[in-house]
Amino acid sequence: MDVVVVIAIIAALFLILGVAEPLAGRLRLPYTVILALIGIVLGLLASFFLRTELTDALNPVASAILDFPIRSNVFLYVFLPTLLFQVTLGMNLRRMADDWVPILVLAVVAVFFSTLVVGYALAFVSGIDLIACLLLAAIISTTDPSAVVSIFRSIAAPRRLARIIEGESLMNDAAAIALFGLLMGFVMRGVPDPSLRDAVLQFPGLLLGGAVVGFVLARFAVFIMSFFDRYEAAQISISVALPYFAYIAAEQMFGASGVIAVVASGMTMTVAAPGAISPTSWANMREVWVLLSHWAGGLIFVLAALLIPRLLQDVTLIDVALTLFVALAALGARAVILFGLLPVLAKLRISPPVERPYRVAILWGGLRGAVTLVLALAVTESLRVPAETQRMVGILATGYTLFTLVVQGTTLRWMIGRLGLDKLSPLDAALAKQVVAVALQTVREEVAERTRSYDLSHDIVRSEAKSFGERLDGAVKEAESSVDVLDRDRITLGLVALASAERDIVLERLKERAVSSRLADRILTDVDRLVEGARQSGRLGYRRAARGAVGLNRSFRLSLWLFNRLRISGPLGRLTADRFEVLLLQGLVLRDLDAFIDQRIRRIHGRRVAELLHELLARRTEMVEQALDGLRLQYPGYAEELERRFIRRTAMRLERREYDELLEEGLIGVELHTDLSQRLARRMAREDRRPALDIVMQKAEVARQFPLFSEFDEATLRRLSRALVTRYAAEGDTILSRSAAPDTVYFIASGAVELRSRGVSYRLGRGELFGQLAMLTKTARRSEVRAIAPSTLLALDERRFRRLLRRSKPMQKAVRESAEKRGIQVPYLDELAAGGG
Repeated sequence: MDVVVVIAIIAALFLILGVAEPLAGRLRLPYTVILALIGIVLGLLASFFLRTELTDALNPVASAILDFPIRSNVFLYVFLPTLLFQVTLGMNLRRMADDWVPILVLAVVAVFFSTLVVGYALAFVSGIDLIACLLLAAIISTTDPSAVVSIFRSIAAPRRLARIIEGESLMNDAAAIALFGLLMGFVMRGVPDPSLRDAVLQFPGLLLGGAVVGFVLARFAVFIMSFFDRYEAAQISISVALPYFAYIAAEQMFGASGVIAVVASGMTMTVAAPGAISPTSWANMREVWVLLSHWAGGLIFVLAALLIPRLLQDVTLIDVALTLFVALAALGARAVILFGLLPVLAKLRISPPVERPYRVAILWGGLRGAVTLVLALAVTESLRVPAETQRMVGILATGYTLFTLVVQGTTLRWMIGRLGLDKLSPLDAALAKQVVAVALQTVREEVAERTRSYDLSHDIVRSEAKSFGERLDGAVKEAESSVDVLDRDRITLGLVALASAERDIVLERLKERAVSSRLADRILTDVDRLVEGARQSGRLGYRRAARGAVGLNRSFRLSLWLFNRLRISGPLGRLTADRFEVLLLQGLVLRDLDAFIDQRIRRIHGRRVAELLHELLARRTEMVEQALDGLRLQYPGYAEELERRFIRRTAMRLERREYDELLEEGLIGVELHTDLSQRLARRMAREDRRPALDIVMQKAEVARQFPLFSEFDEATLRRLSRALVTRYAAEGDTILSRSAAPDTVYFIASGAVELRSRGVSYRLGRGELFGQLAMLTKTARRSEVRAIAPSTLLALDERRFRRLLRRSKPMQKAVRESAEKRGIQVPYLDELAAGGG
């Protein structure tokens, strides 16, 4: 085919992509449905003009469209990696990890269940070979969630629901394509049929091998990109090459799943790249991938749809009946998962509860698209697949795809309306009226102030003010006549608004590079948990998320165990420095939120709600400060160095803005601006390197601050510091239970704990100790100790504590006072006193 014709067709395809999206918005239809319909119409028109005798003028164009040099392997190797890689780059993997159980269960279980149900049902009804029916069922198990997710976002459905659907679809495609490759081995002629046992054992290897290939290549790509900090185009180019290398290496070199390799490489890039490249480069890279994915998704739909008339040219009434049967079987299998398995997961609290209207929308919105057509095309092009299997798969897979696009796709928004998902709840409707009234009041004040400064005509200003006042009066009357919003609901809405404002402030701080780039995803994830916690559980959910943001995650606890038990300090040093940065940023952001409550939330929700939010904010600030105090105590000077670094980076950001303004005003030339910017960039690059943290805790310095250790000399303090073991406790953690062996004493370096014994509670703070009485009296422990604030503890074993007690009069006095306060006799102390210490 002439290269000019090929280029002309490609240009026409991009023109179609440009027209299809606005057309879909105007017709209120899913974008993919419009693309598929355009492709089908083009294919039908090309076939018509090529066969008709009305005119021969369009024959070259029609022939070029129908004979366009693109096959299934082009779809799989060119378009599929782009689509999968971009989806993973757009995901919040930390939040996705919170829902990994429902995502994997719905994806993997749904694929296998749907494959078995549709395959066996079709084989029973039609008499077609079972393996061929299972192959078809695996092909149509892939779903395209874009339509239902875009509609869910437009109606403000829960973010967690949309995230689960996106994650399920990604894993669904990976599992379905891997299963497709496995089943193809059973239907192809001329190759040995694999045994069922070998196939089952081979499947995990396909997935694991692909994951390893994708992870290794992505880590290598990020390593290379970290050296090209000043060359953004080079970094983006490497990211474009990555999914293709991952797909090809997995498929051709290691015999693993290329789809899993691409997904793993995208996930690894999402986690590792933000810490290796600048925030601007990362943001621009994601924008480039959004565009590439938009093009790839559109082209794959149009080009695959062009083939539909050819795939359906020999269709019969029996084929139509079988297609409808397949559609019913697939919907039935999907319904079992949504209405049977999903509620069970919700009751077990491993999946968010999904209301019935949303489940119906997900069921009806399970459209099939380009991936289904591409896999069907791969079967029809394989010379090793029997002709009858080629025909069956081509017609039924294409017919079912058309059914989902034409029947389900065109009625999806109508279905959403019938389910009432596009309407505001009574609470939101009542609140909307109040928001409008408050907003108009604010607008009137600002307009009045600006018109005075503009010196406009008095008559015009008075006329417009009267008109605006009438509108404001109407809004106030509507708000007063609406259903009252309960204080509990106002608190929930206020918390959601507060968490959303916190997210905006955090984004601004991240743009200013107030913290290391690699922490951006973690910090935003913590804020997203605040938003969702407030939405789902109100004040309780917000508090739970706030404690989680300050608390210690599993990675930190593991690193602490490695340091205490194996003296491996690297992971703990890095995570402690991360914790320093995160807590410092939280403290800065929380100070800004008080003004937001007074300026915005108070006007909408009233004084009582505002005061309560101030109280919650003060509690969060206290938790953050307690956690920071514990770190400052352990690592004197490090927090100060981070704060100095933050000030220097802020100053350099303002300096850069000043240079940009001088250039825009024409006060300096381009050459001078370039020179100044380059010098500033070098200084900023030096500041990007976070100061090193010596994790070998300065325990001697900490011990020196304890009044109990005040009489010890330097040598004794150094020996004591080597014996002390650090332990961190988040608020609510149980430090000592009643069943714990009485063999350890804890000194409170920071924070506070509550000791409960015989129905009485005692609160202990910094500088105090606990655990010593049960140890010295050799009695069963009758108390339980919990942290009531983020706390840092220093633990000492029994042998060393007894030696310390014998040498220290202040320690003996502190233990005796603690025992007297609780009415406990400690004979060991009397023995020490009688023996002269």
